Amino acid sequence: MKALFITEKPSVAREFAAALNINAKNRDGYMEGDKAVITWCVGHLVTMSYPDQYDPALKKWDLETIPFIPDTFKYETIPGVQKQFNIVSSLLNREDIDTIYVCTDSGREGEYIYRLVDQQANVSKDKKKKRVWIDSQTKEEVIRGVKEAKDLSEYDNLAAAAYLRAKEDYLMGINFSRVLTLKYGWTLGNYLNQKRSLVVAVGRVMTCVLGMIVKREREIRTFVPTPFYRILGHFDCQGFEVEAEWKAVKGSKYFESKKLYKDNGFLDKKDAQEFIKYLEDGSNNETIVVSSSKRQEKKNPPLLYNLAELQNECSKRFKLSPDETLKVVQDLYEKKLVTYPRTDARVLSSAVAKEIYKNIGGLNNYTPLSGFANEIMQGKKYQGIIKSKYVDDKKITDHYAIIPTGQAVGSLSRISEMGQKVYDVIARRFLSIFMPPAVYLKIKLETQTKGEAFFANFKMLKDPGYLKVTGMGGQKKEAQLTEEQIHAISSLKKGMPLPVKDYTIKDGTTSAPKRYNSGSLILAMENAGQLIEDEDLREQIKGSGIGTSATRAEIVKKLVSNKYIALNKKTQIVTPTLTGEMIVNVVSASIGSLLNPTLTASWEKGLTYVAEGSVTEEEYMQKLDKFVTQKTNIVKQNNFQYQLRQSFDQIAPYYQKKK
Repeated sequence: MKALFITEKPSVAREFAAALNINAKNRDGYMEGDKAVITWCVGHLVTMSYPDQYDPALKKWDLETIPFIPDTFKYETIPGVQKQFNIVSSLLNREDIDTIYVCTDSGREGEYIYRLVDQQANVSKDKKKKRVWIDSQTKEEVIRGVKEAKDLSEYDNLAAAAYLRAKEDYLMGINFSRVLTLKYGWTLGNYLNQKRSLVVAVGRVMTCVLGMIVKREREIRTFVPTPFYRILGHFDCQGFEVEAEWKAVKGSKYFESKKLYKDNGFLDKKDAQEFIKYLEDGSNNETIVVSSSKRQEKKNPPLLYNLAELQNECSKRFKLSPDETLKVVQDLYEKKLVTYPRTDARVLSSAVAKEIYKNIGGLNNYTPLSGFANEIMQGKKYQGIIKSKYVDDKKITDHYAIIPTGQAVGSLSRISEMGQKVYDVIARRFLSIFMPPAVYLKIKLETQTKGEAFFANFKMLKDPGYLKVTGMGGQKKEAQLTEEQIHAISSLKKGMPLPVKDYTIKDGTTSAPKRYNSGSLILAMENAGQLIEDEDLREQIKGSGIGTSATRAEIVKKLVSNKYIALNKKTQIVTPTLTGEMIVNVVSASIGSLLNPTLTASWEKGLTYVAEGSVTEEEYMQKLDKFVTQKTNIVKQNNFQYQLRQSFDQIAPYYQKKK
């Protein structure tokens, strides 16, 4: 009898064969050795059937046939991969195969890929099925994963969550897209002079993200800049000048005054000028020291990268789209250079932390960082990491953070230049957590003139610590003071007078909100809870964002391909198109809750509960059926043609100006 290993890609199958020392010969769509067979999917082999497979009459979109919610869902093989499915199916059902090792990606999507194939191939329940769950494709991790493989049934809840996620997207996508297209497609098409009905493509996650982008654009569009005027005092401190800023703290004649923008700027320049006259009025041209202090502040290295943080970093540094970043890091994973990329965790597991010296030691062979790796190894700086904030089993669901494996470093020369850059970013963040904190010297000075407070703050980098590894990118430029100046300011005593050189006005203007770039959009999707105003609800869905690490990049890509948003490749700035904004108006008028991050994140949280076993598949489906039915019927009953055309008239001129 033989064991069958089924992976997600041919390249992964070859890695498994090498790691397990299976001397397998190549066949058509699989490899076979004396004791084992290895085959692969090519992504998804099976998909959900469209409504017309249930009834040919459902091919035509008709209000009378929606909502469409089947009692039993149908699935079919994807035509383009029918040959590979037939190969995999025959192997799964071969009589001499008694054990099946499921080696698809270790996550909800990977689980779903295999389960669909197993279901469609009608694999016998008598066969032993084991789940291989690994965090990297190194030889040691593959061997461990196979050795410790659990019965596939232990992942049934995860599989249930995967099926439900697909059903949810299917039911919302098909029903809401059809009902909104039938009701408002012609209104949209005619307005855009297309002389045809425009398909309103709606998705549980996609539409919510589009709403976020449109909302931000409208905030920018309606933003009115507010000028304000800050007061700066220039004081003589033992021969050198100190610049301090006035703030209307308690005791000030302008405390909580409506003449101010916040607490440090006048709204009217005349008021600022009059205030300076007030300060300068009189013969005593001095300010009095209220306090002066000097202290050290430590800044620890940031947490490790999860996929969203890495996508944001690569968007800023290299102008990569989230989809491009995922492709690059997936390639690094398949080349055994980094751990599993589709993770939401930013920490390590305690089990990995115990042997993390292996990952560090491997970076001795990575020339750009070998010195740091050697320093960490020689000083055994990794020994206390397990008790730090960088290790937390409670914050890990499927996989720990993205880190270098420390292996296959020699193969870096054979990967793309961008791949090398992304690897370097991951490796630097990883090594930084074993380095000491950066140490800053913070000096604060407060003075008073006629009871009005002035503040001066200085921050200097004293010891770069971990910044030696990560570099100074993104760090604010700090003021550089001489030792003499530091001593002069910190030695000032309460009550000491300082001569005033002058008071000046510094103009300022409030800034509009920034547009999302592709990276910050991914982070906003991950941290959907921050977009929710209700504190209790925000806490309730904590940890559940919009979409998942595995799907967010694809969602952004789909919005671009649908021409609902535009993505500037040079800057990675994201803006809505006229069509995209019109779609948001249609959804807002009819199924407004789809634009609400609260709803989208709560659905995601519900799937997490299913995966954990605290919510049953039946309970979740009842809620889903009810939601889809209610919302679809509401759209069918209402008609907002006139209101929508009015709303289109309001936004269209903005896009005409852009042209």
